[in-house]
Amino acid sequence: MDLIQSIVLGLLQGLTEFLPISSSGHILIVPAILGWEDPGAAFTAVIQLGTEAAVLIYFRRDLWQIATTWLDSLRNPARRSELNARMGWYLIAATIPIGILGLVFEEQIENAARNLWLVGSTLILFGIVLGIADNVGSRRRDVGELSFRDGVLIGFAQSLALIPGVSRSGATISAGLFLGLNRPAAARFSFLLAIPAVVASGLFQLYGILSGEEAVGEPIGNVIVATLIAFVVGYAVIAWLLRYVSNNSYAIFVGYRLLLGSGVLVLTAAGLIST
Repeated sequence: MDLIQSIVLGLLQGLTEFLPISSSGHILIVPAILGWEDPGAAFTAVIQLGTEAAVLIYFRRDLWQIATTWLDSLRNPARRSELNARMGWYLIAATIPIGILGLVFEEQIENAARNLWLVGSTLILFGIVLGIADNVGSRRRDVGELSFRDGVLIGFAQSLALIPGVSRSGATISAGLFLGLNRPAAARFSFLLAIPAVVASGLFQLYGILSGEEAVGEPIGNVIVATLIAFVVGYAVIAWLLRYVSNNSYAIFVGYRLLLGSGVLVLTAAGLIST
């Protein structure tokens, strides 16, 4: 993969990681359409560190308050009822399902799941799920009204994102909407929840690459460029999406998923693209 391809994939990662349209699906689809090789799960996991760095910086004050309050609540019971202390527990509990399932199904995720038939189907199916959630959810609850049960359920929804085409943000936002969260609250918790799992996955893959146990298949300089681009674009997308969903529905993303998924299935059936 040359530098231009790495730049394109970095842009794709930054644009699609936080929108409910599946970054992993796009990283498979676009190379297939352009006749490039599949960049692989290791490359995808590492450049996700760029977008997660964007979340860390964008929500740095929230994360600092959550971390410090949660740590203080471990020795000070009076603080355990505070939102930031509870958020710490919610994020921990919600990350456990994807951590366990990611380890158990690591081989399938890196190989069998990277299939365009599957990606096209999940884009459509979970696009419909997002549309239903956006329309039937009460949208009356804010982040401050989250419960431990909500965190666990949204965490299980996040584990579905191990399948390319589902979309991590799409699955967790859908779950949040079904649970009655308003649109900005569902998006905000989705972004925060992505941090532990994606950073852990990216660092695990990066360690494997640096130690020689994993092969990223690309010059390390190209990987770095793609990661930096993903960071810059991802930061801008976070700010835009939170503003957008304050006054708009997720309908545009539902429509896009349906069109893209249908196009992928048609092109794959015609033999014009393949994994």
